[in-house]
Amino acid sequence: MPNTKSAAKALRQSEKRRRRNQAVRSATRTYIKKARLAMEASSRDEAWEALRQAIRALDKAAQKGVIHRNNAARRKSRLMHLFNSKFPPAAAA
Repeated sequence: MPNTKSAAKALRQSEKRRRRNQAVRSATRTYIKKARLAMEASSRDEAWEALRQAIRALDKAAQKGVIHRNNAARRKSRLMHLFNSKFPPAAAA
């Protein structure tokens, strides 16, 4: 139990942030999982759309400060690497 008004407010704020961060992090993980599953089972177009949603979720999480921007960049890079290994780009003519 907080002993002062400022401690009580800090507790309310941290709880509010924790809930928001947890929701954003969970949603981001869901999009990443959907992208990975789509790359395994779906066509290139469906996998690309799932990948776009995952990248968007990662960018938003980084923008809100839920995850570090380098963490988001690393995860996007790994997803893109996986996508490019499953669906190699067409050779340039």
